[in-house]
Amino acid sequence: MTLVALAVVVGRLMPPQTVYPGSPFFPALTMAAVYAGWRWGIVSTGLSVAILWFIRERFGPGWDPEALMGLGLFFVSALTCVLVAATLRSAVLRLRELSEARQAAEADLARTQRRLQLAQDVGGVGIWDWDLTSNEGYWSDAIYHNHNLPPSTRADMEALLKTVHPEDRAKLVAFNQSARGGRMEPVEYRVPLPDGSVRWLLSRGEALTDGEGQPARAVGVNIDVTERRLAEEAVRESEARFRALANSAPALMWVSRIGGAREFVSDAYVAFVGGTYDDALNLDWRERLHPDDLPRILKEQVAGEASLKPFTLEARYKRGDGEWRWLKSYSQPRYGPQGEFAGFIGIAFDVTEAKQVEHDLTRINDLLAERVEQALVQRDEAQAQLVQSQKLEALGQLTGGVAHDFNNLLTVIIGALDIVNRHPEDAVRAKRLTEAALNASRRGERLTQQLLAFSRRQPLRPEVACIDDLLRESETLYRRAVGEAVDFDLKLGSDGACSRLDVAQFEAALVNLLVNARDALPNGGAIAVETRRLKLKGSRGGAEPGDYISVAVRDDGVGMDAETVARVFEPFFTTKPFGKGTGLGLSQVYGFASQSGGGVEVESEPGEGTTVTMLLPFTEEAVQAGQAAPKRAKQRTLKVLLVEDDPEVGELVEAMLHELGHKVLRADSCDAALEIAEREPKIGLVLTDVIMPGGKTGVDLARLLTARRPGLPVVLSSGFTGEALADAEAAPWPLLRKPYATDELAGAIADALKDPEPVGA
Repeated sequence: MTLVALAVVVGRLMPPQTVYPGSPFFPALTMAAVYAGWRWGIVSTGLSVAILWFIRERFGPGWDPEALMGLGLFFVSALTCVLVAATLRSAVLRLRELSEARQAAEADLARTQRRLQLAQDVGGVGIWDWDLTSNEGYWSDAIYHNHNLPPSTRADMEALLKTVHPEDRAKLVAFNQSARGGRMEPVEYRVPLPDGSVRWLLSRGEALTDGEGQPARAVGVNIDVTERRLAEEAVRESEARFRALANSAPALMWVSRIGGAREFVSDAYVAFVGGTYDDALNLDWRERLHPDDLPRILKEQVAGEASLKPFTLEARYKRGDGEWRWLKSYSQPRYGPQGEFAGFIGIAFDVTEAKQVEHDLTRINDLLAERVEQALVQRDEAQAQLVQSQKLEALGQLTGGVAHDFNNLLTVIIGALDIVNRHPEDAVRAKRLTEAALNASRRGERLTQQLLAFSRRQPLRPEVACIDDLLRESETLYRRAVGEAVDFDLKLGSDGACSRLDVAQFEAALVNLLVNARDALPNGGAIAVETRRLKLKGSRGGAEPGDYISVAVRDDGVGMDAETVARVFEPFFTTKPFGKGTGLGLSQVYGFASQSGGGVEVESEPGEGTTVTMLLPFTEEAVQAGQAAPKRAKQRTLKVLLVEDDPEVGELVEAMLHELGHKVLRADSCDAALEIAEREPKIGLVLTDVIMPGGKTGVDLARLLTARRPGLPVVLSSGFTGEALADAEAAPWPLLRKPYATDELAGAIADALKDPEPVGA
């Protein structure tokens, strides 16, 4: 319409003789091509020619050759204008597309860089770049964080070395220099932090060469591996505890791989074989088997290992000194972190005396008619030896159970750490699995303490606890102990009533009673645990008159006669079939109740079930809220003399002391500690292991040092128990029992610091 109107106006205003009247159309054609494209420009050109034709016919003098030539020139010029405008439009659109693509690429690059930076920050991964020619470097933000450096620090080796532990600086310098040699081996080193802790870092790099093949540049990463190192330390500590437990047992213990090759043997094993540890590890037991026993044992061993179930062997073996001894072994399968079969764990006892006793008993029976008096004496001696042999078998069953429990705990620890090692970038999973490994280690520590207390090698650790609360917290454990085939019921009637007792021993005693009750129900039945307050006016079950809390375990099982009830507390007395019980359960219950100041009574009738009641003294003392960990003492930094002969334990305790903010001087013997004390007059505290090499104990060292410097605070520490610590327990200094955590160490130090001002700093 605009073109038509424009044409009419032009036709009326233009003189009749005008030949080329299309010039006013060019702006419109150009705008149509620029905004709508070349197609609309061509359409507009054709429309313009038609309008000019109409105007010439309507208002002009008609068409002559000159006018037609002008119209043709207009058409060609209009098409040229349209094509130029369309080309300009395409260029403008292309420029806009390129601009939008560049902006999108820049946004993607920014997002990628942000993701990369986030991944580096979360994983503690830093990137470094070093120009070997100009000696200039680049560090990412994570490297500044890993080394606790301000971002304004210049990226050079001198600044980096200042943050590294003095003992590790040489390793980092060698790593740096190896870049010029073209090969860089990974290196791990420590960075001390202001709070006293240590951060472990792993640095990896690669040297890049120039066109002439000479190293010109080095690039690499710097990774925070502190959690992995701490987890490795925890595994080593757990393994050391297991080895200590195995080596302390008076029995041959071993762990084998698939195929039977040994990967661990105990000290008793090495002593029996004779020679070195490697000799024992690589021994072929077929060479030590008695020829008469060899065919039978080989057949039984093949069948036992093929079954992947626990099995027992008994045969004669030649000891290292050439003497033939009877050994009875117990083997059970072990499994890896993924549940795959990994070999066997076993234990063996020397039962030669028991075999001799059996032979003697047979001989005594044959000669009984002729030599009654002599036979009676020999029989008594033989029976005493047999009892001892049965004790050893009971120890074998107990040790087998302990090995099973430790195997489960090690499976949790090794499996968790293996997954963390495979996926170090998953911080959430690593934290969860590390906590699982730590909890398993603590369960192992608790199991060790229960075993020591059970064998009377660990004194009770009484604390005030509410009985009903303990039972509620462990109800799930108790239900698992009795099994799904038994109805289990808690009838708690002493809410709020507390007693001073060893919680671990109480739980062990109750589990013993529940297991006995379960075994008295061969076809299922009901077990109930009942509690109530009572006041004794006379003696009952070994308990004196007074206020008590009774914890009764009732079952409706087979029951016992009066003669059996009279013997139930005798050690190693049991009514269970051979191999099903040790006779130690009720003995432990009686010992725990008696040591706690109470007693135990048993009520039973054949066919009517059994009730075993523990009487525990009632106390008005309040339960400490949450049994909180010891508070860390608010004190100045101490210079602590740490005396520990085990290097791994010493390194761990040194880290704990640094965590508490103290300075540490290390010594691995009493003589070395005395030399350090001579030249370091400002030692503020001595932390020493009790059992030390060189003829002096930690107690001897403490006496020598306090004689020279009266009032010097001392903390004794030991993992030994029983008679080995009699001198330490009688000493006037705090005794910290291994294993212990950082807060327990802080509490022991606080106990040792009697004066508000430390001796030295």
